[in-house]
Amino acid sequence: MSQMPQLAACPSCEWPLESGDRFCGACGYDLSVVPAPPEDTPTITMNGAAAPPPAEGAPVSWPVAPGTDGSDTPAPVHLPSDIRGTDSGGSELHVQGEPMGEPPGEAGPQQPHVPGPHVPGPQPHVPGARPPGPGAQPPGPGAQPPGPGAQPPLPGPQPHVPGPQPDGSPPHGSEPHGSEPHGSEPHAQAAPSGQEQPAARGVRFDRRAGLSADAGDYHLAAPQPVDPRTADLATPPAGTKTCVACRSGHVDRDGYCENCGHAQPRERDHMEQELGSVAAVSDRGLRHHRNEDAFAVSSTALPDGTPAVVAVVCDGVSSATRPDDASMAAAHAANESLLEALPRGTHPQPAMHDAIVAASNAVNSLAEEPETAQEHAPHQNAPACTLVAAIVTSSLLVVGWVGDSRAYWVPADRSSPPARLTEDDSWAAQMVAAGLMNEAEAYADRRAHAITGWLGADAYELEPHTASFKPDRPGVVVVCTDGLWNYAEAAEEMAEVVPPDAAQRPLHAARVLVGHALDGGGHDNVTVAVLPFPAPPQGAGSA
Repeated sequence: MSQMPQLAACPSCEWPLESGDRFCGACGYDLSVVPAPPEDTPTITMNGAAAPPPAEGAPVSWPVAPGTDGSDTPAPVHLPSDIRGTDSGGSELHVQGEPMGEPPGEAGPQQPHVPGPHVPGPQPHVPGARPPGPGAQPPGPGAQPPGPGAQPPLPGPQPHVPGPQPDGSPPHGSEPHGSEPHGSEPHAQAAPSGQEQPAARGVRFDRRAGLSADAGDYHLAAPQPVDPRTADLATPPAGTKTCVACRSGHVDRDGYCENCGHAQPRERDHMEQELGSVAAVSDRGLRHHRNEDAFAVSSTALPDGTPAVVAVVCDGVSSATRPDDASMAAAHAANESLLEALPRGTHPQPAMHDAIVAASNAVNSLAEEPETAQEHAPHQNAPACTLVAAIVTSSLLVVGWVGDSRAYWVPADRSSPPARLTEDDSWAAQMVAAGLMNEAEAYADRRAHAITGWLGADAYELEPHTASFKPDRPGVVVVCTDGLWNYAEAAEEMAEVVPPDAAQRPLHAARVLVGHALDGGGHDNVTVAVLPFPAPPQGAGSA
């Protein structure tokens, strides 16, 4: 009777068992039917069959060390390829080139590659030795062993030397003497007879047919960047823009390239306009992600035929909803109102008051649009902006404003004093007007730029400010947002920045002023318009 395996618990219900139990005390499971555990065989088999246990005392066929003769010639050593290998089951490895099923050694005796004693029988295939190629025939019975001076085969891949054809023509796939296949390395010179061929350097990989064996390592070609000067770039579809960075991707509606993801510069990031004797420049600055300023410049004629030049500059309130839309709507509404009132003979100062009211109504209407309701957040106010505008005629200068955007007078004769033409609707201005602080103390306070007047649906009360002047000498009017005057606050500082030829080159002067703000840090959007006084004769027009 076979011995039952010792179990610690029942295989059916896992009830603890004691030594000698034949049945489970809980479920009655017959423990005699439990199969015995297999014997532990640490050898890992590759053919699915367990290796037979080695017989005790079985002799091991070790290769016999060759002896020495009396000629003081050292005995040759055995190469790794001279020893027949075995698999995990103890069977000899099959050598490629020998027919399967034929016992080793029947294909003809094979001799070792070196003279001297050797292990009888065919030699095994050892990893690292070059196996015979496909279709290679085993040596026949009459094959001669290599002579004493023959060199042993080198490990690693061996080149295939095609033999001549029966008709005497060169071998197939060979090149005539003096020519090399395209893209291959020149053939190395053969070593003299009796000298060992140098082994190939590096690791060689199997390659596809037709590739040179000496072509070197594999290389991954890096993608070449597109050169916009020579590349044949496709024309973008109508209504789309091409990326300014990669020059190949299309820009989506959100302003990003579909190819490289680069954010495209917005149209309002930098704007310039020159119309006769008036010019304006607006820039996003160096810190803000978008330009929330806007401007409008135009020229028209009064009923008596004299010219009138108009400039409107607006600054969106960043803490409000849609500040960029608010400034643009206010600038266009005020400009259109002035272009309609001045040719009819309305006095410029009442026309300026009505233009500010029209701008306020345009900004208020934005609060009722569905787009504003979608973007509106509890901590944000309705769309809002500030405004400053100027009208220049042949003898009159009129300014109007709401908020902290400013207008400066800079005479052509710099020996005459410049002046600031507006008063801010801000906390600092109120402190100075009430006599509670001087100007230096007020503008040094962190609440200095908190505005107390603006255009918007949530404004406390609309109070348009207008002022009329009759300068007795030529000069220029600078209309700007706080993005500029923060870097040239006093009238004297502004006059130092304005170029002397500003009346003749207003666009150049506006660019210089914007550059001054950017050089100072560009912490805010910067917008400035330059109007010469008196207005030179010119034809009516608007933009």
